[in-house]
Amino acid sequence: MKLKGNIVDIENRKIFKGEITIKNGKIESIIEKDCEENHFILPGFVDAHIHIESSMLVPSEFAKIAVNHGTVSTVSDPHEIANVLGVKGVEFMIENGKKTPFKFNFGAPSCVPATSFESAGAVIDSNDIKTLMANPDIKYLAEMMNYPGVIYNDAEVLKKIEWAKHYNKPVDGHAPGLRGEDLTKYISAGISTDHECFTFEEGLEKLQKGMKVIIREGSAAKNFNALIDLLDEHYENMMFCSDDKHPDDLLLGHINEVCARAVAKDNDVFKVLQAVCVNPVKHYNLEVGLLNVGDDADCIVVEDLKDFKTLQTYINGELVFDNGVSKIKHVEFENLNNFNTDKKQVSDFRFESNSKQIRVIECLDGELVTNEIIEDSTIEDGNLVSNIETDVLKMVVVNRYQNDTPAITFIKNYGLKEGAIASSVGHDSHNIIAVGVSDEAICKAVNLLIENEGGICAVSGSEEKVVALPVAGIMSDKSADVIGKQYSELDKMAKQLGSKLHAPYMSLSFMALLVIPALKLSDKGLFDGGKFEFTSVEVS
Repeated sequence: MKLKGNIVDIENRKIFKGEITIKNGKIESIIEKDCEENHFILPGFVDAHIHIESSMLVPSEFAKIAVNHGTVSTVSDPHEIANVLGVKGVEFMIENGKKTPFKFNFGAPSCVPATSFESAGAVIDSNDIKTLMANPDIKYLAEMMNYPGVIYNDAEVLKKIEWAKHYNKPVDGHAPGLRGEDLTKYISAGISTDHECFTFEEGLEKLQKGMKVIIREGSAAKNFNALIDLLDEHYENMMFCSDDKHPDDLLLGHINEVCARAVAKDNDVFKVLQAVCVNPVKHYNLEVGLLNVGDDADCIVVEDLKDFKTLQTYINGELVFDNGVSKIKHVEFENLNNFNTDKKQVSDFRFESNSKQIRVIECLDGELVTNEIIEDSTIEDGNLVSNIETDVLKMVVVNRYQNDTPAITFIKNYGLKEGAIASSVGHDSHNIIAVGVSDEAICKAVNLLIENEGGICAVSGSEEKVVALPVAGIMSDKSADVIGKQYSELDKMAKQLGSKLHAPYMSLSFMALLVIPALKLSDKGLFDGGKFEFTSVEVS
């Protein structure tokens, strides 16, 4: 097979008319040769850090859509399913991904559970990490979110890192806002990347201290604008990722969109492509071709180097996407789950109090970080309740692995004027998280998810919609087209109920993510991510 067009040689920084010969899945030859074709041939895109589960698709269905946008490979942390099902969940992701030509590269989740301050469905300890690291299908130790454990020499945390070093596999970082001496110690433990930088100064310090910084632009967390100006000088040590990509967004684009934005900001196209095609392959030692003779034929044909509209995608020389049609087929798989809680009563969501003021989570659109603010409380019949006038709404987390008392707090900026929304995608432990204007609405939404053993939903006085997620309570067993449409309809309903957030469900899922400051809610209570300890909702 031969491909003709403008061949993009990223590492030698040149573009030339030529012909590529592919034989037995490998690039046999690349020659300069005049041809009529004006499209561009380049290595495929790599998402340098993503949780496939957040697309609500199993790997085989994710692959079907990702190739449409020129993505041939991902560096994937199966942390989400691991928190539900443990090593069994990691094995499910690997085996399902292998049923497609797409090049998934899974890591060993380093923090299951992410903290001791929440209830997860499983534990992955250092002995499990030892076993996983010995597996050639595991390419790296996934994001070490427990940065206090690294800094303060937690023995179990350090054992996990040592097993990665033993097998000569990279260790990914996760340290939002970490600076100074603490950052130096974190890096010295052997941690090589971070995708959590949210300021230029933080990114620069991490680069200067030897880390590779990954620019994240996902459905909820968006750090492109803060970090892109670092690329010109530091492109050899930067990559792009989505981290979390919801299904409706994935249907529209993937890493190709970030490339287009970077080029539109007058970044050198070779530097952009180095970050998105070359650097992940070399850092993680991926078996992904870079358009060199002898490489796997993992390449894409794009219309231009401005919008990066993908015309064709090849993986191991196999045409997996061709002019609007994905050629990756549906595969059969078993639905695994872990859901074991009874339906709730409205009274379960009462918060008995006479406190005049409360500590409130301030949700920031497009950010994983939150602020802590103090607001006046609204009390009815001795119960702290939502106030739609001040937009201080009740939020709850319900343990889905066993029957327990719901944790309750309050959140600002959700904007709901009626009803409630809920999700069993609640990072990291994936308990049920809900926010609403009344205890009745919250209870209705929570019970809808319990009935379905997982999903996302919206309820009002007259309507309820649910997207069932029967695979671990976090993924669908349907195609991206189906789940993407259902999700879009649900997102629309949440906004009709009053939410002004760009991605209300993605943002909601991160309100239980304790390792990101400042305030978050676990099934055990309100948590101060700065001090890494529980705190009180009541102020006075």
